[in-house]
Amino acid sequence: MTHATPLWQPKPADTLIEHFMAATGQQPADYAALHAWSISNTADFWRLAWDFCGLRGEQGAEAFIDNEDPLRAQFFPEARLNVVETFLKNADERPAISFIGENGQRMKWTRAELKREVEQLAAALKAEGITAGDRVAGYVPNMPQTVAAMLAAASLGAVWSSCAPESGPDVVVDRFDQTKPKLMFTVDHYFYGGKRFETAASVAEIVARVPSIKKVITWSFTGEGQSSYEDFKVADAAPLACTPMGFRDPLYVMFSSGTTGKPKCIEHSGGGTLLRMMVEHQLHCNIKPGDRVFYYTTCNWMMWNWLVGALASEAEIVLYDGNPAFPDVDRLFALAESERFTHMGVSAKFIDGVQKQNHKPNVHDLSDLRVVLSTGSPLSPEGFAHVYADWKSDVQLASICGGTDILGVFVGGCPILPVYQGEIPCAALGLDVTTLGEDGQPVIGEPGELVCRNAHPSMPTRFLNDPDDARYRAAYYGTYPDIWVQGDFALRTEQGGFIVLGRSDATLNPGGVRIGTAEIYRQLTDIDEISDAVVVGQSYNNDTRVVLFVMLTKGVALDEGLVKRIKISIRKNASPRHVPAIILAVADIPRTMSGKTAELAVRDVVNNQPVRNLTGLANPEALKLFKNMPELAN
Repeated sequence: MTHATPLWQPKPADTLIEHFMAATGQQPADYAALHAWSISNTADFWRLAWDFCGLRGEQGAEAFIDNEDPLRAQFFPEARLNVVETFLKNADERPAISFIGENGQRMKWTRAELKREVEQLAAALKAEGITAGDRVAGYVPNMPQTVAAMLAAASLGAVWSSCAPESGPDVVVDRFDQTKPKLMFTVDHYFYGGKRFETAASVAEIVARVPSIKKVITWSFTGEGQSSYEDFKVADAAPLACTPMGFRDPLYVMFSSGTTGKPKCIEHSGGGTLLRMMVEHQLHCNIKPGDRVFYYTTCNWMMWNWLVGALASEAEIVLYDGNPAFPDVDRLFALAESERFTHMGVSAKFIDGVQKQNHKPNVHDLSDLRVVLSTGSPLSPEGFAHVYADWKSDVQLASICGGTDILGVFVGGCPILPVYQGEIPCAALGLDVTTLGEDGQPVIGEPGELVCRNAHPSMPTRFLNDPDDARYRAAYYGTYPDIWVQGDFALRTEQGGFIVLGRSDATLNPGGVRIGTAEIYRQLTDIDEISDAVVVGQSYNNDTRVVLFVMLTKGVALDEGLVKRIKISIRKNASPRHVPAIILAVADIPRTMSGKTAELAVRDVVNNQPVRNLTGLANPEALKLFKNMPELAN
């Protein structure tokens, strides 16, 4: 539901997107016209974006060559560049990275110090025989050394992939055994939830099971343990000389859960992903040189790549490793004050958790904070209201939706558009995003599939081990041969915004009526007894019945009174069709490695189907709670 009165109205400001609009000749502050121009003048838009955002390199004669097959469209086919030159441009004494560990440890590197670290690591990697096209991996926390290792590999044209150290060996092997890295960076231990965890045993098992790894470079998290990292670096390394690459040559391999078997290995280009990130950072988030950008993430999640990309816009990135709510939910807000965040990104679930604890972050001095970003799942209207009431009343709240598939967003915020409660303001520049109804035609004001109808630079280059692109096409073009289907169920509003209703592959269909799971979750936000939930559809009597599982706060029981309150809230604020047929309490909710609710895994268990990509779950043991529940017997 949208509201006529916006929660936030942009004020006249010196925003980068206004300068960009002036360069295009568009009318000031007319985002709709700018977006229409960006998708109808593809070559002009991306060429101007390259120049305006400050991507270093030679563009070549062509900016875009169209093709009826979107997988064969080409962006800057003659370009020569190495993205590290953009990441590290103007390497002076301005801050580049601030790091804070859960244990209180701090590090700070200037742009010059980061470049020197990259030079020393790049020289060492080159001495090890690493060259363009080789794979380098990280089993690493969110630390400055991780950023330097990635950039060093990229400077040689090598391809980077990473997993956070809290990932178990099975999870890591499923990924790295497909990418076949020659060398792996790691750490001796990490901290989470007030506890220290050693990594030696896991590292040994990973290396034993991934034979391509010939060398492991380890640093000490606290700087007090044994480290091969410092010895590995070449102290007297020559100034950085980056290997020129094509615009489409690979930089990252990302991992996304498949429907069966091991995770998909999604290869992304260096030029395409960086250009898309710079457009999002500068034009959608108004990130400028000297800004301090924070996003809570781990190295399992594409938001790490997105965060690090802000270095290319000469912003300072703030890294945090550990539990974001340790010792309490105020941890990140205390950092926002002390580190003077200008941009703060968290998950929608984190915002909901802060609201449920009735925490008021505005007790902190957040005067520098201009933009709050939210992703991972749809942000409820109550979450929007909470940010403006209890965080800061004059921030641009940008709920964003995109993902690993494109290393960016399809829909997100804009500094010249108002923010309406529960609504994402716009489609991203350069992307022809809309919603399609069941007849395949665009719809406004009613739910549909979120799709992208044009090619863009950060589409994957390929899936590994998919020589004829069959898995690639099935993943995104299985419904329409020339339209990307993202797998999100959304509603496009009359003002051009989007309300994401949940994953379309997890959409509920009771009585043949499609219902987004987010429509149910948002009715639970005001019920204090519920700390978490997952809702799925169960096949029942040739139909689908809605089953809601809830995690309760300590000391609370799921009695008839609470069940009645839940159903009344859902019926009143959603519809009778949304009301679960069954509500059950569970002790834990399974989540993916990036923290998303694993709806499909729970649905598989409830329907007695094989669980898809079990190793992609952070807590797969939680699925046992959903097996053989007598209340679900048909």
